[in-house]
Amino acid sequence: MDRRKFLATGTVAGVAGLAGAKPLRGATSNPAGSSPVRHDRAAASRLKLSVSRWPYGKFTLDQLCQMCKELGMQGVDLLEPEDWAVPPRYGLVCAMGYATVPHPENRLTDGFNRVENHAWLIPAYQRAIPLAAAAKVPNVICFSGSRKGQSDEDGREICARGLASLIPLAEQHGVTLCMELLNSKRDHPDYQCDHTAWGVALAKQINSPRFKLLYDIYHMQIMEGDVIRTVTDNIKYIGHFHTGGVPGRHEIDATQELNYHRVMQAIADAGFPMFVAQEFVPTKNPRTALAEAIAICTV
Repeated sequence: MDRRKFLATGTVAGVAGLAGAKPLRGATSNPAGSSPVRHDRAAASRLKLSVSRWPYGKFTLDQLCQMCKELGMQGVDLLEPEDWAVPPRYGLVCAMGYATVPHPENRLTDGFNRVENHAWLIPAYQRAIPLAAAAKVPNVICFSGSRKGQSDEDGREICARGLASLIPLAEQHGVTLCMELLNSKRDHPDYQCDHTAWGVALAKQINSPRFKLLYDIYHMQIMEGDVIRTVTDNIKYIGHFHTGGVPGRHEIDATQELNYHRVMQAIADAGFPMFVAQEFVPTKNPRTALAEAIAICTV
């Protein structure tokens, strides 16, 4: 399942097969099939480590949070507001939240680059930002949307106009809006915020510490490569990272083309203070895959 399918089915449907499962508590059995021994390496990392919800739809959110806690992670990404209270029960935070929108299955295609979308996007984010602050959710994700024949200049101008109306509220509540960089080459055809330069230009235009980019390493490796130099040069405009192996969006180990440990060193060396979230689809035992990713990202 990719994120578009997860958005279409929703979190509840995504875990329908486990609807009767009880949340993990303490040393109870876990769905990953391994003992709940805590890994302390993540706690020693210079980076805060999180995990995106959607690749782990086989687990209930409670089960995923328990596993993350046992592995020493600090957060869970991409939760709807009704789920933001779950991670704190496990000593975690929701590191990146969604705003509730009328058609979540269209989040990635119907974004801030269309004036007609502002009529429902702006109220949705006006509701989400105070809720995020109250729930101690530091970031709320947003999207450019698809080009649909629109020029990059026009799309950026319209995005800036819509987002600028939200920035005072975000600044008031200390919540950062993060626009995700996605590849338009393979996974999200026609998506407009598909290059770092476009996103950075938007961030410079908005000119607020409460608007940053979600730099998805998987997507930007596909679109432009040169990850370490790009990240280092633009770190002040980046508020969050996602990981994923290229090709295939699977584990970030030696089976893929990037040296993720070196990338993490560069991010940490740049003084990045926020979260790096694992957003790969595991091909093996999910707990084992996450533990290995934690080791790679511990710098």
